[in-house]
Amino acid sequence: MSRLRAAMYDWSMSRADAKGLGKWRRALLADLHGEVAEIGVGTGLNLLHYPATVDRLVLTDPDASCLRRARRRLEIPEHAQVELLHGTAEAIPLPDSSVDAVVSTLVLCSVPDVAASMAEVRRVLRPGGRFVFLEHVAAHDDDATLRWQRRIEPFWKLISHGCHLTRRTAEAIEAAGFEFERLQREPMRKAPRAVRPCVRGVARAPG
Repeated sequence: MSRLRAAMYDWSMSRADAKGLGKWRRALLADLHGEVAEIGVGTGLNLLHYPATVDRLVLTDPDASCLRRARRRLEIPEHAQVELLHGTAEAIPLPDSSVDAVVSTLVLCSVPDVAASMAEVRRVLRPGGRFVFLEHVAAHDDDATLRWQRRIEPFWKLISHGCHLTRRTAEAIEAAGFEFERLQREPMRKAPRAVRPCVRGVARAPG
């Protein structure tokens, strides 16, 4: 089942990536540097977009099949040190204050505990480090879509590995003590209506 889910994920994201999601990934990651961790790397769809200024990249995921697919996709700058580690967002397998940035794309919708995950992100970030995120969320200023998300969320979680449709991720990031450098709300093109509302941006950990 894990192998099937990993294969289906790539297929399900292909249209959205071609119609703008890939550009969002590239823009978010473009100015990263130093030591970077990505939580919930999945099958590695971000790996084409990391810049040469990243010296060390730690990729974590709780799913072994996804990590195997990510390893096959590695195409980041040759000089970067890359590590793939088994781990959840609530227990990132890194020491305190060990990275300059943490990346999360389409991950926080499915973690069991968002607050614990954000506490872990803060723990592994150096003071003033950046949290780079791209997440689908509860509809903002669109009551009809929000009602639809609420209606189908119980079934959606069953078929989508615990994915929540009504998470308010930007608010959770702010509640964890981060300060937004950039925050954009925009629908994901070619995505199902329920997962179309998105937030993306960069938040700074306390310095």
